[in-house]
Amino acid sequence: MTAPTPAAMPRALIVDDEPDILTLLAISLGRMGVETRPAASVQEALSALGQERFDFCLTDLRLPDGDGLMLVRHIQQHHPGLPVAIITAHGDMQSAIDALKAGAFDFVNKPLDLERLRAMVETALRLPPLPADTTPPAPPVGGAPATEGGDRLIGETPVMRQLRAQIAKVARSQAPVFIQGESGTGKEVIARLIHDLGPRAGKPFVPINCGAIPAELMESELFGHRKGSFTGATSDKQGLFQAAHGGTLFLDEVADLPLPVQVKLLRALQERAVRPVGATREEAVDVRIVSASHKDLARRVQDGGFRQDLFYRLNVIQLNAPALREHPEDIPALARDILRRLAERDGQPPRQLGEDALRRLQGYDFPGNVRELENILERAVALGEGAVIHAGDLSFPPAPEGANEPSSALPPAPRTDEEGATILQALEAHRWNRTRTAEALGLTLRQLRYRLAKMGLK
Repeated sequence: MTAPTPAAMPRALIVDDEPDILTLLAISLGRMGVETRPAASVQEALSALGQERFDFCLTDLRLPDGDGLMLVRHIQQHHPGLPVAIITAHGDMQSAIDALKAGAFDFVNKPLDLERLRAMVETALRLPPLPADTTPPAPPVGGAPATEGGDRLIGETPVMRQLRAQIAKVARSQAPVFIQGESGTGKEVIARLIHDLGPRAGKPFVPINCGAIPAELMESELFGHRKGSFTGATSDKQGLFQAAHGGTLFLDEVADLPLPVQVKLLRALQERAVRPVGATREEAVDVRIVSASHKDLARRVQDGGFRQDLFYRLNVIQLNAPALREHPEDIPALARDILRRLAERDGQPPRQLGEDALRRLQGYDFPGNVRELENILERAVALGEGAVIHAGDLSFPPAPEGANEPSSALPPAPRTDEEGATILQALEAHRWNRTRTAEALGLTLRQLRYRLAKMGLK
């Protein structure tokens, strides 16, 4: 009689039509304390999924009655909390990328690297279970704003809610993520949240700004070097890939990578190994890649400034960091949090925003996004007096020359009769002097003209 399986023992469904591979997987996972259930076809695997509970699934890509992608899609739809990894032929990166796009947790190549396989399984088993409603848990709201230095995303607008849901979902995968967004939108915060909400949370998160490192030093920074490999290399140096082993490497402004380094980065991603400068052998690394840029990476590919194969390798999953002008309704919450943090830093009571200051902030298009909001409020706190910050305490950069036409990114004209009446009353009170009216309303003259044009007044 077979002894009962301990309740805490993880179970894995392994799917392959080669008996030798199934035996190898069963032995390797068994040594990790993982019970395995073999299946030799898609149908057999689907039957097992319908009758039993599993903590992990590993499936070959090529099966007699279908392929592993069918299984990945079925699991995504019917068992969304179950991580599923793909076994694929060595060098068949397109199939691996297709599997990741379909929702696979990760992939491993044939012939199987058992050390790599065990590391992948350990990572997958660290994933927290999904709630009963199968909705991915959203990252916490609150804390610091979506700027470098913060660790939360503040905002309850639909665009921010959607972003948090996307982050929670991709955090459960090991697929490379590319974050597109303007400067100051919090791309590094998004990358940190992906790391913190995933199974690599206890491992290193290593960021690098690819545009801030001289081209001649970039290879050494990423992959390390050996003593004597070039002038000035007086000792061995660990690269950022090695420093991020087991965790996440964040490549910010990846569009600025020099083309020669792009070639070596592509190989590192494909082989999951790096060769330090001056070394004769590659070193295996287990790193999840998250990259970001404020530039249009697809256009860089078209212009010849970025390798197309590397683009497809990095851009398996794309997230868009919204500009602040896309969710101005979140400005009050962001501003309150910035003022709270500034007060904590300075040991002072938090300053409050007057209604006129808030209106002016929400009427500004913030080309520098949340980072610019932070700078404006920090200046107001440093130079202003009193417990309340008013519109006059806020200083904005001058508008570019020729910027007489209102920006399409400005908030829309008043949508209610009451708001329109407020503008008309202010105009009458200041004898239709638009400059004084704009000052009284906490708007720039350009913004007031925009609103008047929307109201049919010129």
